[in-house]
Amino acid sequence: MTIWKSISGVSAAAGLALAILGAAPTGAKAQELEVLEQGKVKCAFTGAFAPFSMQTSDGKWIGLTNEVFAEMAMRAGLEIEYVITKWESLLVGLMAGQYDILCDTMDITKERQERVLFIDGWLESGGRLVVHKDSPVTSQADFKGKTMGVLVSSTWAELAKGLEPGETKYYQSENDAMRDLADKKIDGMVTDSIAAAYGIENSGLPLKIVPGYLSRIQKGWAAQAHQVNLVKALNEALASLVADGTYEKITGAIIGYSPAPEEPIRSQFR
Repeated sequence: MTIWKSISGVSAAAGLALAILGAAPTGAKAQELEVLEQGKVKCAFTGAFAPFSMQTSDGKWIGLTNEVFAEMAMRAGLEIEYVITKWESLLVGLMAGQYDILCDTMDITKERQERVLFIDGWLESGGRLVVHKDSPVTSQADFKGKTMGVLVSSTWAELAKGLEPGETKYYQSENDAMRDLADKKIDGMVTDSIAAAYGIENSGLPLKIVPGYLSRIQKGWAAQAHQVNLVKALNEALASLVADGTYEKITGAIIGYSPAPEEPIRSQFR
């Protein structure tokens, strides 16, 4: 059984990002934004990484990151120009002014907040326990003594210890762990909440996510510290698409639920 659907299988979700439900800023306001070219936002990311960024057969970029950001940019009156670069070069290029913003799936950390200005946290992820759909496990406490599957040498392996499994099996691939879980060869696995939701939504595997997080992290888009007006405009756009349900429509079509943080990490204007 194939765990991940082909990119073309989720291409229909791309159309959701084309609806402009909010008012774009006036020309005067748009000119106040700190961008390299007025009316455009040069956005850097690392390329395909499902389900955040995926490319269709005709070259369009879809996925959680690209579709949510595209909607925000349109509501801010900005046309997107994508720049694909290596992960280790993202922050270096931003600080050098090679592009306007990082629209990759970057974790918001205190260390990074000292260097860049993040848009409000737009997505919450973290470690979750996944079990078979027929499993009697309904809470994390129920898992004690059962057989756990985790990716070898991963953060998830450490988090899984807190659930006190009776046995732990280590995998080179999370796809293999998911297959064994679907075949009931293990009782559960710990993985990223977004990856788990996407896998379940698109594979048809009989799995479910147990309520509660083992760890939490919020994702953000980063700009330079002086780009306050740009960040404010994108913050307003993000808030509007969450409020009117567009965010939930976009994300729900891809992973089956809205990962909007209940308490987003807010921009720190310095």
